[in-house]
Amino acid sequence: MRGAVPGLGTPHPFGSRLPTIYGADELAGRLLAAFDEVLAPVHSTLDNLAAYLDPRLAPADFVDWLAGWVAAETAPGWTLRQRREAVASAVALHRVRGTAQGLAEQIRTVFGVRPEVTENGGTVWSSTPGGPLPGTAAPALTVTVRVPDPDLVPLARLRALVEANRPAHVPCTVRVVVDNDGVPGSDDDGAV
Repeated sequence: MRGAVPGLGTPHPFGSRLPTIYGADELAGRLLAAFDEVLAPVHSTLDNLAAYLDPRLAPADFVDWLAGWVAAETAPGWTLRQRREAVASAVALHRVRGTAQGLAEQIRTVFGVRPEVTENGGTVWSSTPGGPLPGTAAPALTVTVRVPDPDLVPLARLRALVEANRPAHVPCTVRVVVDNDGVPGSDDDGAV
């Protein structure tokens, strides 16, 4: 990934480590200067390794490599800022993967909109046995995204994202709803 950088110095030139008898030799100096030029980017990378592993500071090409390391969800055409945010939030998103909160955050990260995620489950406790259970017996999940223009969130891409991040045993419905100035109208509605 890193290549030769013209004029980049090295903190430890080989020529300064030679015994005095060889340090005065012009040929040896030129040969070792070539090694210094090739190894200078390696020294620079190792000296700045913490910055390479921080998605806010890493070079653009390295951000894409980091995305692969942490399995960050990115898409072609994303800006560098969007890719950096996806890498920075990937670990936290993996922690809540399969939950309504995790699915909502994943959709927000990918599409930049806040979805409505409705699930039927729930938990409750009671000091009296035999009380009513929360939710319904059949699992269900509904994801609704309200946007002014349906092209902002393509339904096929939204469905693919929900399929990849929802619990496998829960059937779901995915909808993109057009919301013009507070007057909602269904543009495209489909079940996954």
